[in-house]
Amino acid sequence: MSGKAAPKDPENRRSFFYVMRDKEIFGSVQPDGRNVQFIYEDMGRLVNGAQVTGNITDEGMLAMLRDTAGFRRLVHSIGVSVETEDPAQEIGFVFQMYGKEDRLGGGTQICATLRGDGAEVRLRLEEQEWSSDDKEPGQILFLFSRPELLAMANVRFYLNDGFQAPEAEEETEIAFGSELYQSMIQRSLMSMGDTARTRRAIDRARNGDAVTVAYIGGSITQGAGATPINTECYAYQSYQSFAKHFGRGNNVRFIKAGVGGTPSELGMIRFERDVLRDGRETPDLVIVEFAVNDEGDETKGNCYESLVRKILMLPNRPAVILLFSVFADDWNLQDRLKVVGERYRLPMISVLDAVTPQFRLKPGKGRVLSKNQFFYDMFHPTNAGHTIMADCLTAFFEQAAKEKTQEDDFLRNGLPEPVIGADFEQIKLLDRKEMPAGAAVSCGSFCLTDNDLQAVEMDEELTFTPEFPHNWMYDGAKAQGDEPFVLELCCKALVLVFKDSGEVNAGRAEVFVDGEKRLTADPHINGWIHCNPVILIQEEEEKRHVIQIRMAAGEEEKEFTILGFGYVSFSH
Repeated sequence: MSGKAAPKDPENRRSFFYVMRDKEIFGSVQPDGRNVQFIYEDMGRLVNGAQVTGNITDEGMLAMLRDTAGFRRLVHSIGVSVETEDPAQEIGFVFQMYGKEDRLGGGTQICATLRGDGAEVRLRLEEQEWSSDDKEPGQILFLFSRPELLAMANVRFYLNDGFQAPEAEEETEIAFGSELYQSMIQRSLMSMGDTARTRRAIDRARNGDAVTVAYIGGSITQGAGATPINTECYAYQSYQSFAKHFGRGNNVRFIKAGVGGTPSELGMIRFERDVLRDGRETPDLVIVEFAVNDEGDETKGNCYESLVRKILMLPNRPAVILLFSVFADDWNLQDRLKVVGERYRLPMISVLDAVTPQFRLKPGKGRVLSKNQFFYDMFHPTNAGHTIMADCLTAFFEQAAKEKTQEDDFLRNGLPEPVIGADFEQIKLLDRKEMPAGAAVSCGSFCLTDNDLQAVEMDEELTFTPEFPHNWMYDGAKAQGDEPFVLELCCKALVLVFKDSGEVNAGRAEVFVDGEKRLTADPHINGWIHCNPVILIQEEEEKRHVIQIRMAAGEEEKEFTILGFGYVSFSH
């Protein structure tokens, strides 16, 4: 006897692809008190996630993910699931579109409440109320009821009729410590360089002397992609490894000074404050990681070399190790920057050289891990990726410990001539707190202090430290007039650092040097709260300059923040 067949659920038959697959998430406490994991999807991140995690190669489908209209044509529904230790734990989910006019507040937000039991919730796009301001997929947020909770998340897109995604590729567990893994790690040792300074730091640690390991770089050094960011990041893991291998008791200390989205052009300005802590710290080892941040460096390496020389010439002569991280498109700037390492015989470690060759291999055919397992998004590593970066540094430390003690030639002969340039080797920070003798500031209508700043997790902390808190802010809603900010000082080089923002009330400012317009500072170019350095002066001779900054015409009712300056002057 046959009965009537039950209808099949068409949702289960829909083709889909992952944009997040088995990714760790963590409830980081935000300045506003929320506990949030942000996953940004703008700037090509969603497209890259579809490629790396979803194996999408169809250029037409990838193009649709770049704006809201295309996204809605391609995607039928969003499937999301989370797993926590407590299956009853509730976690909020938001898929947010960025707006055309109001970037952060004008777009549609697709929301759901999830349970930590791994059950998938599907959100149909046709059931959403869409905003007329929608521009592009912007970010995913996971909202936790309590701070510092860990979970595992999956997000996949179910496709509309007529679109087909490839089958999800099986992933094997990463065999940390295997022969293949060790071979991959050894490939990272691009150059041992002169290990005299590194060996000296290792010997001091073994003898029980206080040794400080410091890290300066961008968001990867900050720990982006690691959950929790403070203890799973490559910096903390490699510091812990150094302390375990060579330390005695608690004699090895840790400094982490990574700031997301910023190049060495900013790193050289904030080095004394964020690494030396205004003279309170003397690092013995400094790992420099800007190989994926310096594409926008106006000097194409001069700032990077200036930073390296600044560190090498510190009175205690620390070791400098150049770390070249990698993006998911197998790109970094090591070919540009390695000449600096070669000139000063520095150790150089390439994560690109370690991991990218094996990405092209199949499981069981020499591949250690997939791109999805290494990358959290197109820019940042997962916990596994951070562990691999830490293991690359550990492999170098272990090899350096075996090297014969050498003499540091720079102690006797000084540094060689720069290979790219060192125009900013003596750069110093100028802000409300750090004002050199002979400089004069009239803040005009830029008389307020901005407290809504880019903030980062320093050292082992989960709390946020604001960048450039001693700033000058213009607020058109409070200003009594529109008087310009004026700075007078003697210098041969000057870098302005201003605040980027995605807010609609952020305005543009005109910047003049000695009466001539030098540039228009636009805080919307990057679209998020961020420190933006731009070079105003780079000259052979030092002389007195007058810098004026005023709101652009028509922008007087908006806001603009001068975070500070970096200056090179031998008069002060």
